[in-house]
Amino acid sequence: MYRAREKQMSIYDYLPPYHGELSGRNRWVLLAEAIDWDRFEQFYSELFAPGGKAAISARIALGCRVIQLHYRVSDREVVSLVKESPYLQYFLGLETFSDEMPFSARTVARFRTRIPDKAVRPAVRLLRSFR
Repeated sequence: MYRAREKQMSIYDYLPPYHGELSGRNRWVLLAEAIDWDRFEQFYSELFAPGGKAAISARIALGCRVIQLHYRVSDREVVSLVKESPYLQYFLGLETFSDEMPFSARTVARFRTRIPDKAVRPAVRLLRSFR
């Protein structure tokens, strides 16, 4: 016999599965540890005029491109995915989980023009190996 479920619980009653702590075994955490962020920072800085500085960190730029290629999503969807995931925010180097993003879909589009797919594919392949 079918029994109707109780009403949807309140968002305030929901406990996140990570209970405030991220798992070190998560594939995004593993990938964050595997990427040589300093090396990419050097490459990324060469994309700007001498003495110029990027407004957004190289880690966020590369991280957004990895997320975009891995999930095969639009610039807007990258922003939405990052907003919803503490693991993706950790991967991008954000210090705390927040609904406020330091970048927009327009910024992700700029990352796409500056960082070619071929520069990102090795990280995407490595991410897929963590399954």
